[in-house]
Amino acid sequence: MSKVCDITGKKVITGNKVSHSNIKTKRRFYPNLQTKKFYIPEEDCWITLKVSASGIRNINKNGISACLKKAEENGLIIVG
Repeated sequence: MSKVCDITGKKVITGNKVSHSNIKTKRRFYPNLQTKKFYIPEEDCWITLKVSASGIRNINKNGISACLKKAEENGLIIVG
């Protein structure tokens, strides 16, 4: 499974791990992903999404239907 948010499109980024002696080695920064079920009242069904914490806040603010529509427009998720 890829580590990409279904709503916001956040994914893994790379950067440096910096030690006390200032030695830099490569590391990965992972998004805060949660597997969560959401209820869609228009379709009367449940959908399971892998969303980041900011994606959950977007869904709480704008609603699941608006977020799914926007994610589909951006090509992040296929609603069918």
